[in-house]
Amino acid sequence: MYCINCGIELSDGQKICPICQTRVYHPDLKKSDALPTYPRRAFKSEEINIKGLLFVVTILHLIPIIFSIIFDLNLNGRIDWTGYVVGAVLLIYVTAVLPMWFKNPNPVIFTPCSLLTMVVFLWYINFTVEGEWFWTLAFPISLMFSGIVITMVTLLRYIKRHRLYIFGGGFIATGIAITFIEFFIHLTYEIQHDGFIWSLYPLVFLGIIGLTLIVIEIVKPFKESLKKVFFL
Repeated sequence: MYCINCGIELSDGQKICPICQTRVYHPDLKKSDALPTYPRRAFKSEEINIKGLLFVVTILHLIPIIFSIIFDLNLNGRIDWTGYVVGAVLLIYVTAVLPMWFKNPNPVIFTPCSLLTMVVFLWYINFTVEGEWFWTLAFPISLMFSGIVITMVTLLRYIKRHRLYIFGGGFIATGIAITFIEFFIHLTYEIQHDGFIWSLYPLVFLGIIGLTLIVIEIVKPFKESLKKVFFL
C-alpha cells in the first residue's frame, strides 16, 4: 500500500503517512495491526539552538564595532566617528536581538528600552557635533512619540477587546504630535510663521483615519460586515 499524496510505501496497519501526515484510506483493503514501515520519530526535525544562534548574532554585532575602532585609530589616530557606529549597532541590538534572549519577552518592558537607547543616541550625536537641537527639537519629539508608542503597546498587551479604539486614538495622537513637530522646528531654528503650515495636512489625514476606526468599533453591524467582506 502506498500513500496517495507522497507515494511512499506503507504497511497495512498504518493510518497516517509518517512523511506528509496524510490519512490512509482504502475501502477495499482490510487493515491489519502490523508495525509501521517507518518509526514515528524517524523524521523528527532537529531543534534549533536559539541561545547558540543568538550568541552568533551577538558576535556579528561586535564585528562592525571592532573594525570601526581599528579604522578610526588608523585614519585619525584617535576615536572620532566610532561612537556613531557603536550607537547604531546598540540601537539595532537592543531593539531586535535583546528581547529574543528571553522566552516570553514583554514588549511593555523592551519598547521603552529601545526608545531610551534612541534618545541617548540622539543626545550623543548632538553632543559630539556641538549642536543646539537636542533639547528643543529631538528630545521633545522623541518624548511625544515614545509616549504614544509605549501607551499603544501597553494597551494592546493587556486589552484584548475593542482594539480599534486603541489604533484610532493612536492615529489621532500621531497627527497632533506632528503639529508639535512643526512648532519645535520653528522654535529651534527661529522660523517666523503665523500658525501652522504643512503639519495640518497629516493632522487632518490621520484624524480622519482615527475617527473612522473609532466609528467602526462603535457601530457593531458595520464592523461585522467588514469582517465578512475582508475575512477578518
